[in-house]
Amino acid sequence: MATAFKTVEPLEYYRRFLKENCRPDGRELGEFRATTVNIGSITTADGSALVKLGNTTVICGVKAELAAPAVDSANKGYIVPNVELPSLCSTRFRSGPPGEEAQAASQFIADVIENSQIIAKEDLCIANGKLAWVLYCDIICLDYDGNILDASAFALLAALKNVQLPSVTINEETGLSEVNLKQKNPLVIRKHPVATSFAIFDDTLLVVDPTAEEEDLATGTVTIVTDEEDRLCSVHKPGGSPLTGAKLQDCITRAITRHKEVKKLIDKVIKSIKPN
Repeated sequence: MATAFKTVEPLEYYRRFLKENCRPDGRELGEFRATTVNIGSITTADGSALVKLGNTTVICGVKAELAAPAVDSANKGYIVPNVELPSLCSTRFRSGPPGEEAQAASQFIADVIENSQIIAKEDLCIANGKLAWVLYCDIICLDYDGNILDASAFALLAALKNVQLPSVTINEETGLSEVNLKQKNPLVIRKHPVATSFAIFDDTLLVVDPTAEEEDLATGTVTIVTDEEDRLCSVHKPGGSPLTGAKLQDCITRAITRHKEVKKLIDKVIKSIKPN
C-alpha cells in the first residue's frame, strides 16, 4: 500500500515523513549520509580520490602537464576542472556530449577553485613567462544518487592533497625543461573549501544532503561553500524557492559544522597512508 501511495503521490508521501521530522531513508532532516574517502585510488594519475556520499560515488583524477603560461598572466599556471555524469551512473543521463547538469557542475567546481583560492596559480609557475603546470582535474560520477556538488568538491580537495609533482628545471644552455621524477613535491593547498547542499521543501523546510529523489521533489536547492577559517567562499543557488536571511544564515552555520567533519575525515585518511 505504501509503495503504491509513493508511486501515485510521491510528494505527499514525502511530506508525511517531514511532518515527523524524518526522511524515508531514516535520516533526520539535518543528517548527512555516511561519507567515506579513499585517496590515491588511480595509480596512473598524479593525484586521485574516491568519495562516497551515501550511494553517490565520485572519483577525481588529477593529471599534471607542462605548458607555456598565458601572456597576460605570465607567472601563473592553470587548473582545468571537468565533471562528467556518464550514462553508466544513472538512467537520467545519456551518453554523448555533456548535459546541462554536468556543465553546471563543472562551472560550480571552477567557481569554487577561483573563489576559495584553494591553490595559488602562482605556485604552479616554474619559469616566469616560459613554463607552468596545468592541472587537469577530471571528476567522474560512478553512481548517482543526488548531491553531486558536495561529492565533487570533496573529491577534488582530497585528490589535490594527494598530488605529487616532479621537480622541473630549465637548462640555461639548451632552454629545455628537465624533469626529475625521483624528486617529487606535494602541492601547496592554500584553502580547504567544503560544499554543503540543502534541498528546500514547500519554500520553508531545509533538508541537508538530498538524495536524487529528494532533489526532484524539492522546490529549490542551495549549496554553501566554506573554508577552514569559517569564511564563506560561495553560495550556489540555481533558481527555485527564495531563502530568507535567517534561513541562509542557518545554512551557513550548518555548513561550517560540516566543514570540520569533512576536514577531519580527509586528515585521518591522509595520516593513515603516510609512512611513519
